[in-house]
Amino acid sequence: MACCSVPRTHYLLICFFLLYPNGANFVPGEKINYNLVHSWADKLGMELFHLGDFITRRKEVQESFKEAQVVSRSGAKIVENMAHDVKMMMDLKISAVRRIMDTAENTALSHQNEKEDQFFSYYNAKDMREPDDPIPTPAPRELDDMGEPHIFVPPKEIVLTPKAEFFNTPVNLSVSSVHVPLNVFDRAKDVIKSIQWSENLDQIFRDNYKNDPTLSWQFYGSSTGFMRQFPAAKWKAKPVDLYDCRLRSWYMEAATSPKDIIILLDSSGSMKGQRLDIAKKVVNTILDTLGTNDFVNIFTFGKTVEPAVKCFEDTLVQANLGNIRELMEGVDSVKIANIANFTAALTKAFEVLEQFRTENRGAQCNQAIMIVSDGAPFTYEDVFEQFNWRDLPFKPVRVFTYLIGKEVADVKDIKWMACANQGYYVHLSDMAEVREMVLNYIPVMARPLVLGKHDHPVVWTQVYADVIDPKLSDWLWEMKQCDDQREDVLEFRREGYRMLEPNEVHRRIYHRNKAAWNQPLESDVYQFMTTVSMPVYDRRMNANITEEVLINEALWELQTRETKIANLLGVAGTDVPIRDIKRMLSPFLLGVNGYAFIVTNNGYILFHPDFRPIFQGNILKPAYNSVDMIEVELLDDDRAPRDFNPVLLTIRDSIINQSTGSKWMLVKNHFDEMKRVARIKRQYYWRAIPNTPFTLVITYPEQYGVHRLSIRAENEIHRMNIKGDNLLNYFGGKRWRIHPTWLYCKHNNKTFAAPEEELVWFLNKMSQPGWRWPLSRSAVPPEHAALLFCDRQLMQSLVFDARVTEWFSKNTSFNSKDDKGNEFKQRFGITVAFLATHSGLTRWQEFHSNMAEEAGAGEAFSEQNKRAIDEMWYKRAVDQHFVHEDSFVYSVPFDAGDFGEEITVTASNAVFHTEGGKSAPAAVVGFQFHHSALEKLFRNITGNGCAVEERECYVIDNNGFIIIAPYRQETGKFFGEMNGGIMLRLVEEKVFKRVIVYDYQAVCFESDSDINASNSLLSPIFHLLRALKWLLHTVLWYIVQLTNTAIAEFMDPYIDDDMNDYPSNSKSTDWLRMVTLHRTQLKSCDMQRHLYLMYNEKDNVVYNMTAHACERPFVVLPIPNSNLILLVIDQRCPRDTSIQMTVDPIKIQYPLDTNQTFACYKNDREFSRVRPVSCINKHINESSIELCGDAGCIFINIFLLLLGLALCQYL
Repeated sequence: MACCSVPRTHYLLICFFLLYPNGANFVPGEKINYNLVHSWADKLGMELFHLGDFITRRKEVQESFKEAQVVSRSGAKIVENMAHDVKMMMDLKISAVRRIMDTAENTALSHQNEKEDQFFSYYNAKDMREPDDPIPTPAPRELDDMGEPHIFVPPKEIVLTPKAEFFNTPVNLSVSSVHVPLNVFDRAKDVIKSIQWSENLDQIFRDNYKNDPTLSWQFYGSSTGFMRQFPAAKWKAKPVDLYDCRLRSWYMEAATSPKDIIILLDSSGSMKGQRLDIAKKVVNTILDTLGTNDFVNIFTFGKTVEPAVKCFEDTLVQANLGNIRELMEGVDSVKIANIANFTAALTKAFEVLEQFRTENRGAQCNQAIMIVSDGAPFTYEDVFEQFNWRDLPFKPVRVFTYLIGKEVADVKDIKWMACANQGYYVHLSDMAEVREMVLNYIPVMARPLVLGKHDHPVVWTQVYADVIDPKLSDWLWEMKQCDDQREDVLEFRREGYRMLEPNEVHRRIYHRNKAAWNQPLESDVYQFMTTVSMPVYDRRMNANITEEVLINEALWELQTRETKIANLLGVAGTDVPIRDIKRMLSPFLLGVNGYAFIVTNNGYILFHPDFRPIFQGNILKPAYNSVDMIEVELLDDDRAPRDFNPVLLTIRDSIINQSTGSKWMLVKNHFDEMKRVARIKRQYYWRAIPNTPFTLVITYPEQYGVHRLSIRAENEIHRMNIKGDNLLNYFGGKRWRIHPTWLYCKHNNKTFAAPEEELVWFLNKMSQPGWRWPLSRSAVPPEHAALLFCDRQLMQSLVFDARVTEWFSKNTSFNSKDDKGNEFKQRFGITVAFLATHSGLTRWQEFHSNMAEEAGAGEAFSEQNKRAIDEMWYKRAVDQHFVHEDSFVYSVPFDAGDFGEEITVTASNAVFHTEGGKSAPAAVVGFQFHHSALEKLFRNITGNGCAVEERECYVIDNNGFIIIAPYRQETGKFFGEMNGGIMLRLVEEKVFKRVIVYDYQAVCFESDSDINASNSLLSPIFHLLRALKWLLHTVLWYIVQLTNTAIAEFMDPYIDDDMNDYPSNSKSTDWLRMVTLHRTQLKSCDMQRHLYLMYNEKDNVVYNMTAHACERPFVVLPIPNSNLILLVIDQRCPRDTSIQMTVDPIKIQYPLDTNQTFACYKNDREFSRVRPVSCINKHINESSIELCGDAGCIFINIFLLLLGLALCQYL
């Protein structure tokens, strides 16, 4: 009976040594011995556990938190408080913008009679001079486009200083700078006059920033094209400046209420050559002016009326980036034929708009028809009477006409269509004037707003990437493909015909796909933000205009007259960086694996932890900012892709309708580069952010998120000060960090080099007499924002954590000459032990190979592992606690085997504090050690049992990734890629569960036989860049052709004998195929990944199964106290190489109909949305405004124009 008291693990080890006194060795040819493998697993688990237990001192850490209390987490209260804080912050921004707007309107009115100064000097964002820059001189006898002497104004000198709050951009906080688009002449009378008077906005900019130092960029975008931005900064745009503030969402959505637009593109036989090119540019520019609250479609009309995108028949689609891209590609493929049937086209447009109007679909506000044609034979008055003049004087649909071509017989009819339907008419004869002429429709649609005078709608934009134009994604992708081609040429010169070997081809393709799959969650390249803006009106009711009047059939005369106006001056706004909103949401309150996100009225996410807007490291995805919330919150319901659960759709409807609610759901959370997955039951709470289109949602795991740690009253900071405790003593030394993005305390007028430096400054302040906690992080407008802010609850928890763990980073026995400590260090190559707490504090203890301090030791760990509860090892350790509370989670990098360097193994264990039957995660402890030491330990335990050819031994983690392998290069790889047959058996036997995860933000690369449609929108300078690239390609190709024989002869000495199997003609042509650029274009698509999760080891019968010849040629056993399994495979059995398993993404092939694209498939399953609150689409006095357009006449650069036209035709 005494034997029964021996623990099972120790019993097995005793049996092991009795049965195998000479070590853990298989006899060659022997089958896999289950008991022997079991002893290996137990001994490996025991060794690793004792190592981790000793090094991390986890029991001591757990004991340190005994003074804390466990309290319930109230999700409803948390989301209410967070929504209130965000509202207060956003109200401050709105207040600032309203002051800019009011100042701009008053200033413009008071300066209306001032004469423009053509030599006015201002801070040009693209032409400012810093003190050390050379002084430019004017070019001799330079003439402008009109043949007049060029106006030269020397650039103004400015001093710029980098500021962290402006993303470390060098700025000047005393003045603003002006950005002028390439297509706008800054010395034109209207432009320079507006630049002059708007300089008076600098004072309100400065006052706003003084009142609220958390303000980001403030700006005023003028309807003439320039943008005044505060603080002043140099404008850097690579490779070319495509920015025009009038095409940005913050401008467009503030300037007009939401709109339904139907574009009618004349595709008759007369629209050929340059006319069709100009018409396409017009259409694409109109599309550029639309946002996610607008709806649009394009119909071409010749003899019949056809949608530009075949599957967008009889409908309007939301003007998000994905649909706009699809429409642009449809326009690019338009062909001309037959005659124009205006009656059918107008009837079609009116019918679609009327259907959407009566069914309350689409934008549910403005409606307009844009006619792009080279002329109309009649006015088609009967059509307008039938559809648009039923309820005069209100006309529900505006008509804008764009007459294309230089030689046009009659403009009266097509101009009448616009003037008779509250629209605008323009005549375009060349590419250079397209943008300016198209933008004329914006002030017309803004007239009801301007006439209302006092109503200035507040507009919040969807998330976007600062000043970057989405079209640059295509250019960056083309450049990436050029780089790939160059690499292929260079590799061929190095490797020769080895490039043609299947393994080499596969390796090259895989590495490029892997780079393309790289979707970082955070970016140093782009700053993501939302913008709040409001329109700025011209308060004049009348103005003098000069226009050309037709005196007779051959004579035009300039005449000046007074007329009624309702002009839009521009739009005022300020940016709100997404990072600032995130910091307001106190992630500390949600705990590990908890998070918050914001949803817009369209159901799109403003931010979310699974928001992945970029790929390839620095390229924006084609539809990066139109990700729906149900595309990132993935229910664990095993439904087919895009077959969304009705429960989730109901929750979404509640959220976009800005209701308050809560719900729990079973979800799938992927993480760690989308290669791991967890199945979690989550609690969700949501609440509207008043006066915005946003709803805040928070969520946390039900299993360990419903409780949290809290400090007791006696441990509060002020009581510690009373007792004489010095808070700084708890933050001694350099071996600690705090979470870099959390808002502990903030000084709005002081800059610190690091978060730790700022924390120490505040700890000093708290130790001084008279310290009071700031009441709120934001003041109620128009009061000043708080100069100081501290998150009291977070700071209390941080100081408590620092006090109870202060001992961790100090030199202790195992870092001295202690025998056991030295034994562990030498055997396992331990580099660091660490501790991270729920308050964001991270401490570590370094281990050195000798007693002297090594320079820089621990720096690598602290730089890469300072985000505490957001670190992967922290999250996984907390999840693993509920599999086995004493177990450690072990991991190695996925690419560990790709390099010859020493691999680092990371191990972590969660520390929970329990009180009164409730428990909550307090901290995670862990250590890092050398993989070579782990392999040595494994070999010592298994002897030659895994060293014979008949067997392969693997140690695999709970997601199927290899920790120890027979071959070093397999380390970190997914086991299914090494042995798909055995991995499939492990899935069938319920060792692993396959979990399918859908990626609704994926990017695919489709063959591109034609130039991408969006490229035609770019400026002549961009065409010049394309021409240079084409020239480079051509030169490279001819060099390749001319040197083919020479290179082949040069490479012959380096060709292996086995390469002679290639046919002789293959050697001279295959390599050309390998270095030829195979162009693709970016496309949004859906992908899926098959990820794997280990079943809970408890009562899993598979771990009691022995090997059975080739029917089951393996034994698999759990390694105790870890997230690992030991797998021993009999290699004498044939391997089924036909089974391939991978965690890499696979494109989802939907059952598409003829002429249907993925964009169409998504639109057929569109989700509900809520219209913005503000809709101002009519005013009783609008009929008194007579201005409805005329021919375009702007100053252009003739050289750029001719170059652009030539390149458009040639490229």
